[in-house]
Amino acid sequence: MITKFLGRVFSGQLFRPAQPKIIAFGAHGVGRNAISSCALRTIQTLQRHDFAAFVVGGAVRDLLLGRKPKDFDIATDATPEEVRELFRRSRVIGRRFRLVHVMCGPEMVEVSTFRGVSTAEEAEELVSDEHGRILRDNVFGTQEQDATRRDFTINALFYDPSSQEIWDYHGGVPDLMKRRLRMIGDPEKRYREDPIRMLRAVRLAASRRLEIDAATRRPIRRLAGLLAHVPPSRLLDEMLKLLLSGHAAQGVAQLRKEGLHHGVLPLLDAAMGRAAGERFVMAALRSTDERLQAGKPVSPGFLFAALLWPEVQAEWKVLEEKGGPPIPGLYQAMDHVMRAQAGKLAIPHRHGADMREIWAMQPRFAQRAGKRPYRLLEHPRFRAGYDFLRLRCESGELEPALGDWWERFQRAGEAERAQMLMGEAEPRKRRRRRRRRGPRGAGGAADQGAGPPAEG
Repeated sequence: MITKFLGRVFSGQLFRPAQPKIIAFGAHGVGRNAISSCALRTIQTLQRHDFAAFVVGGAVRDLLLGRKPKDFDIATDATPEEVRELFRRSRVIGRRFRLVHVMCGPEMVEVSTFRGVSTAEEAEELVSDEHGRILRDNVFGTQEQDATRRDFTINALFYDPSSQEIWDYHGGVPDLMKRRLRMIGDPEKRYREDPIRMLRAVRLAASRRLEIDAATRRPIRRLAGLLAHVPPSRLLDEMLKLLLSGHAAQGVAQLRKEGLHHGVLPLLDAAMGRAAGERFVMAALRSTDERLQAGKPVSPGFLFAALLWPEVQAEWKVLEEKGGPPIPGLYQAMDHVMRAQAGKLAIPHRHGADMREIWAMQPRFAQRAGKRPYRLLEHPRFRAGYDFLRLRCESGELEPALGDWWERFQRAGEAERAQMLMGEAEPRKRRRRRRRRGPRGAGGAADQGAGPPAEG
């Protein structure tokens, strides 16, 4: 015990705690009115019961960048059980690290207890795998330790609404001013603890227009293989954040630049290796970014369908060249691509179903005769399929005239639609139906056609 204590003393854990730089409201200009009402009430309740409580992490970072945070996380020295006792509408969640969700009407804020630095005495509370990835960590500590445990300096900022001060332990505010993304501590060790931090570095750099610090960036390509050991659900969550950030085109380009796409979208490399595939994927990502920046909704299923379409199309072409029928070939290609992707990124069934419907509709857009266009218009996913068709036209995969025809057909009246319909390329021949002959002597057609025997 004494040896462990002396080790902590000389390692600086006891005698050299991080001292925050406290930045007054006049220097940063972020007022408490920028904080959500639920977060403000939660912090006030905790402070009223003599607990420390701060808005922390991404919300503080985004407020300093002039962006509206999507959510407000709170850090406190109260344990999850103590937080739970103060709020009737709350629940404790999490296994890797316990958190409390506090609900205020439709709004929810996440409250975490300050995380501590693990010691030998607490080894049973911290569990990691052979690669260094932390599997369970319920070690609580001080605010200073919590700041050190966070990933990037710009995420280790604490805002106190009561004083309107920002507490900065690791130079996060100067880094924001320099548009720099810098890891706290040794980057390799931090990536091994949680490989998702590599994806987060790319997402933040792309969406906040930051430059990744050289030391923070250096180990990424070498450690990219660690993503294979991350649960697929966490990979999906981080990829959706990147794709729905409004800067997906830049984010995916940076993923490829850092060599990280192999761990999450292995088929993307093959798609981007072909000029047509790259044009289509980048057109889809730019379209997604434009919609999000305009405040329009985007379907994750549509996004994943776009990212994987070049590979579906390539597989489909191979099957057709082998002489297989077109439509069954498409479905076979869809199944093959979905199985290959499932090993890396667990796309939920609801998104997978959307993807299949969008892909399956594409051959039907070429059918512009008879009742088929009317039936396609009535499809519940028609708009998504049509938007996908337009991307194919914009990227040069299809002639723009096909997309223009469908745009006009949607808006036309019944008389104009009838004139737009194209004739069948080749009239379908009706197969002659053979007359069924009954068994002899059983009243079949042959017996019924014969008269009585001739009299001789």
